[in-house]
Amino acid sequence: MPLSRRHLQAVLLWFGLGLLAGNAVAQTAADDVVARGAYLARAGDCVSCHTAPGGQPYAGGYKLDTPFGYLLSPNITPDAVTGIGRWTADDFWRALHQGVNQRGQDMYPVMPFDFYTRVTREDSDAIFAYLRSVPAVRNAVVVNHLRFPFNQRWSMAVWRELYFSPGSHKPDPAKSATWNRGAYLVEGLGHCSACHSPRNALGGIEKDKAYTGATIDGWFALNLTSELHTGLGSWTVEQIATYLKTGAVAGKTTALGPMALVVKNSTSQMSEADLSAMATYLKDIPANSTLRQGKPAPDPTRAAGAALYLDHCAGCHQAGGRGMPGVFPPLAGNGVVLASDPADILKVVLHGVPAQGKYVPMPAFAGQLNDQQVADLANYLRTSWGNGAAANTTAAKAARLRGATR
Repeated sequence: MPLSRRHLQAVLLWFGLGLLAGNAVAQTAADDVVARGAYLARAGDCVSCHTAPGGQPYAGGYKLDTPFGYLLSPNITPDAVTGIGRWTADDFWRALHQGVNQRGQDMYPVMPFDFYTRVTREDSDAIFAYLRSVPAVRNAVVVNHLRFPFNQRWSMAVWRELYFSPGSHKPDPAKSATWNRGAYLVEGLGHCSACHSPRNALGGIEKDKAYTGATIDGWFALNLTSELHTGLGSWTVEQIATYLKTGAVAGKTTALGPMALVVKNSTSQMSEADLSAMATYLKDIPANSTLRQGKPAPDPTRAAGAALYLDHCAGCHQAGGRGMPGVFPPLAGNGVVLASDPADILKVVLHGVPAQGKYVPMPAFAGQLNDQQVADLANYLRTSWGNGAAANTTAAKAARLRGATR
């Protein structure tokens, strides 16, 4: 029997409501993917490298120094001409997983695809969905400023053959779910080893020294192994998670230089569960240290350094370098002071430190101390109160870092 007009209207209304409900569900699902992609992009700290000082987020132009020249990070906003507006999710996955751009060219490993290769396809698609949702910015970037022959893409073939093997993260069934989540974040999106591991002459990570600390952008990225004195051996999982969240741990140290930016743009915005997972994994890294072993060589400038400490530092950091809980960090046992490369402590003395967590800011002493005084003070800090670092700071190194940015 044919439908009456009223019945037909009811059917059409029901069908239309169904379409609207389906569209609403699809939109909610899409929004959820974008939100998850935004979180994962923060975990990968994408914005720090893809945003130039004073520039628009993700519009590129940030200078990335290497021993072979420098690169400018590309624009990854959805602009169709200068960004990734014409990329597909497959293009983006290939860039993360294989280190190959949309034009089929090998990418330079300043883009840490050798770590991002561990990211799952699902997470890659979510990050891409998020990047497609940010405002498009027209910003043409000339990326390649490397010296010959490194400015030739074919030169990456040797590097890739030696140091890159694509492959997604594989959970360890012998470890807990928390440990495996931490491994995925630390070894993948977080690419922690990219900064905290020394590299050889070709820019490849020295695997036998992974996480033992390395110099980057004039700072020393600290030892993340369980080494007792210069690493995380005396830290608890909770303290490591707190450091990642706030950039400061009472009785330990504060985040400086590039790590302070990582905390600000990335780890401080991550969930407590993920930070705990990362801390669990980091705490399990076997002990290793690049710190010179044995008794430190005698330092003839020790008396001068002691006088400088009493005049400029002891009022806050106290006798014995013990600091004041929640106000001034200790210098005794502080990883920044003990690092095998003294760049971090030199920059702290020269340029000061902004407020971190509950710690108050520290003033800069570049205007009060000359280069030799800065070196003498740093050597005193590195060899006092049980600190076993080498007195290897020189006036020349202080001079080089005097004009360096924070």
